[in-house]
Amino acid sequence: MPAACDSLLEDIEDIVSAQDVKPHDRQFARKNVVPKVRKRNSQKNVQADDDPPSDSIIPGAQKIWIRTWGCSHNNSDGEYMAGQLASYGYKITENAAEADLWLLNSCTVKSPAEDHFRNSIKKAQEDDKKVVLAGCVPQAQPRQDYLKGLSIIGVQQIDRVVEVVEETIKGHSVRLLGQKKDNGKRLGGARLDLPKIRKNPLIEIISINTGCLNACTYCKTKHARGDLASYPTEELVDRAKQSFQEGVCEIWLTSEDTGAYGRDIGTDLPTLLWKLVEVIPEGAMLRLGMTNPPYILEHLEEMAKILNHPRVYAFLHIPVQSASDSILMEMKREYCVADFKRVVDFLKEKVPGITIATDIICGFPGETDEDFQDTMKLVEEYRFPSLFINQFYPRPGTPAAKMHQVPALVKKQRTKDLSQLFHSYNPYDHKVGERQRVLVTEDSFDCQFYVAHNQFYEQVLVPKDPEFMGKMVEVDIYEAGKHFMKGRPLSDANVFTPSITRPLAKGEVSGITEVSKRHLLPEHQSPASRRGSTRQSR
Repeated sequence: MPAACDSLLEDIEDIVSAQDVKPHDRQFARKNVVPKVRKRNSQKNVQADDDPPSDSIIPGAQKIWIRTWGCSHNNSDGEYMAGQLASYGYKITENAAEADLWLLNSCTVKSPAEDHFRNSIKKAQEDDKKVVLAGCVPQAQPRQDYLKGLSIIGVQQIDRVVEVVEETIKGHSVRLLGQKKDNGKRLGGARLDLPKIRKNPLIEIISINTGCLNACTYCKTKHARGDLASYPTEELVDRAKQSFQEGVCEIWLTSEDTGAYGRDIGTDLPTLLWKLVEVIPEGAMLRLGMTNPPYILEHLEEMAKILNHPRVYAFLHIPVQSASDSILMEMKREYCVADFKRVVDFLKEKVPGITIATDIICGFPGETDEDFQDTMKLVEEYRFPSLFINQFYPRPGTPAAKMHQVPALVKKQRTKDLSQLFHSYNPYDHKVGERQRVLVTEDSFDCQFYVAHNQFYEQVLVPKDPEFMGKMVEVDIYEAGKHFMKGRPLSDANVFTPSITRPLAKGEVSGITEVSKRHLLPEHQSPASRRGSTRQSR
């Protein structure tokens, strides 16, 4: 994720190269802050005569509300930005109304997600909030009219979010959209040891690479995230170790395509996974992220062994998108339906009970009734327990947007038909009466239960006993629904505590070592005096 607004930009997160200013070094080297700053030119943002001059505003004393849309990769970015801002002194609030600044972290996969993002910008402006924009939408298309005059933090620049927020608080508009490289090679993303506030203190989301090797004709994310760039294996293992030391009991690996990991740095996904398995404590679990069929085919044997490991969920998300080879060719998906079936059939045979999740796009340009019926037959054959159904939306700047479109009513009807098929079967009915060991990690949406997952990453609801949170519990399954089961803990159930430390409190910043604390807040300075000295050094 190159020049401020000149072209479509690549990639997401951000690694700090040697010449870049780190957030904790800012008060010692403010002369190195290089964002282009310009005064807002919209009438709405012109500073009123009775407002204090920008130099009198003390950064770090404000409240910030962060909203993130999209994938787990985007959520990880949001957690990193929250951690850095909190480390600098800003208060992260869950109350949008009381916030001084809104940090909006966007997703560009589908039109509705961008619509929500655009509406949130409008709402912030109506409520006279300062705004900083992040994520894939402004990274891919920073020159859109509704983004004009607003501060943007690029997906490879999230380690500099403190600078952008500070300048925005002062009334300036800042755009950091560059791409970071080391000796001409694009780096994988944000440093993994940056401060972070986990939304769930029990779950660590680790981005193992950013970007991908594909060129899917419908995908807008590629414009933001760019080509594949993988983190070194040792850095990922270190991050996992740190997470477990902070009380995490579940790790999610994420990226635009986890299966492609390492192809740019001379390694591969199974090699990484075997290294990670070595550091997972008993009672903690690892969940793999989405992988496209082409990059898992060559590793099927090893992946089956890994997915059978007791500390790895027997779960894999493999998007098929369509069961028509002609449509897959138009999508440039680089596999055929037979490839997808080979992956699924092999894993179902070698990993008994494995959960295969998949994605399907309804109404891709050129999709005929016959093409769609092939997709329906695939779902009927495999009865996927987890199916993400997406109506096709043409994204601006993608090849698919220029193709002959399927009528909107047809797309809508196909989406409805596939949804009805999906809801016609119950994947968990046969599990009633089973005894399972589950890991409890969060509250249910209605707050009536705790949410746990069994070995196959199937959702199991358990009673809200605080003793269970973050623990492995044995339960008897007594009820099953479409998306969940309900488990009754055994009267003499062993509540197994993973061999890890107490989790961080909700909102507590991860990754703050004693060394980084001294950098962020010198021993003999209060927050106020630190901020004062920072302003004077400019």
